[in-house]
Amino acid sequence: MNRPLLSQKLSNLAAIVSIACLIATAFLPQVSRAEDRRPPNVVFFLVDDLGFMDIGANNPDTFYETPRIDELAQSGMRFTNGYAANPVCSPTRYSILTGKYPSRVDATNFFTGTRAGRFRPAPLNNRMPLEEVTLAEALKDAGYATFFAGKWHLGPSEEYWPENQGFDINRGGHNAGGPYSGNRYFSPFKNPRLEDHGEGEHLPDRLATEAAAFIADHQDQPFLAYLSFYSVHTPLMGRPDLVKKYLAKAERLGIADREAFGEEEQVFPSAKSSTRRVRTLQNHAVYAAMVEAMDQAVGKVLDQIESLQLRSNTIVILTSDNGGLSTSEGSPTSNLPLRGGKGWVYEGGIREAFLIRAPGVTESGSTNDTPVCSIDFYPTILDLCGQDLPSDRVVDGQSLRPLLNGQPLDRQSLFWHYPHYSNQGGFPGGAIREGDWKLVERYEDGRVHLYNLAQDIGERNDLAAKHPERVTEMRSRLHDWYVDVDAKFLREKDGKQPWQPKQ
Repeated sequence: MNRPLLSQKLSNLAAIVSIACLIATAFLPQVSRAEDRRPPNVVFFLVDDLGFMDIGANNPDTFYETPRIDELAQSGMRFTNGYAANPVCSPTRYSILTGKYPSRVDATNFFTGTRAGRFRPAPLNNRMPLEEVTLAEALKDAGYATFFAGKWHLGPSEEYWPENQGFDINRGGHNAGGPYSGNRYFSPFKNPRLEDHGEGEHLPDRLATEAAAFIADHQDQPFLAYLSFYSVHTPLMGRPDLVKKYLAKAERLGIADREAFGEEEQVFPSAKSSTRRVRTLQNHAVYAAMVEAMDQAVGKVLDQIESLQLRSNTIVILTSDNGGLSTSEGSPTSNLPLRGGKGWVYEGGIREAFLIRAPGVTESGSTNDTPVCSIDFYPTILDLCGQDLPSDRVVDGQSLRPLLNGQPLDRQSLFWHYPHYSNQGGFPGGAIREGDWKLVERYEDGRVHLYNLAQDIGERNDLAAKHPERVTEMRSRLHDWYVDVDAKFLREKDGKQPWQPKQ
């Protein structure tokens, strides 16, 4: 062949190859960027009645063993001042799914909780309104597959259950506040939203298995997997092997027979004493078994995320709906040095495990001491998923993205409102936290207490008399908030009128 002609053909071929390479080079990053634009998945763990001091990440001296939760804490950000919006379950569950203070809809006690004391409690709305745009509905509208497993307790009948509040799949969620049917924590469960697979299955493991299966089935699209454990709520029932383990551990540590109770105040007028027992030592083997089984179930879901190589695009959150049960129903855990527990507006009733791992956002092993609340999950998740908040809805929470990025959060106050007599002996009351300061207001008589939590995390040293100006300022903001959320208060009983805030 003519050499000049061959040279020309080779030159033309080289030009074609070069152009093809340029096209491919331009195209491949676009594919990569398209993959990067896929919204992150969300896995949300909500543990029932888990105390702040029940996990190793918050309490290295805890009697219980929570290696998988501790591992999660080390892989993201742990908030040391994370709170539930209420000291009992249903209101906090409402706040997580809506981003609102539950007082806005009078969902201020566990649903059906109408116990009276010296006075009648405030009116109670015992269902999450269907008009709410829940977290699941907001993400479903954005193309997410949505899954719920476990305890719901947000409405009395089917129209208020998860499948009618934005969840495509519901495994175990209905009106009950605990696993009270069948063999309770062991199958047959006789749960109207959880099919029985035979005898002896353990509920936390079954719920984790359902969540893991959902993740596998929907790994090719964005998903929300919301695992709301019935654990570690009563009834107190543990796996026999784990109960045996912790009985032996208590013996080995010399705490099996140690006195484990102190005294806390008592507000029920029918009580024989003005004090009630509060657990001061973690040594309850059955409860410890329940905590570890729940931790193992968390691990099963985390392992599924890893095995499917989804970790780099999956947000993982873990929290509880109220503080540990320390003053009633077996009083299985101690929240010390926090005062009180479930049903109390003291720190033991509202301060929670609060963990967020957001790949590409959170730094592994980081902590943050800014006060944050369960109302913040809704805007935070939507923000991290690239979604706007509903424009026609009130949202009280704030996105925590600034904190996750190491920046400050612009907020002065957090609020609590519990106008009820808790089953655990807690008094009807409200609270406001600003910085290190917390003011507690009692609804029976209007007394207030002021604590500096940085110096007195146990809320024993009332500083109200020493700081009257701070009391006045914080109380004024608390009362303004009552008006904003249309808060309701205690009602007359037997001709006696309770205190009411001045409007």
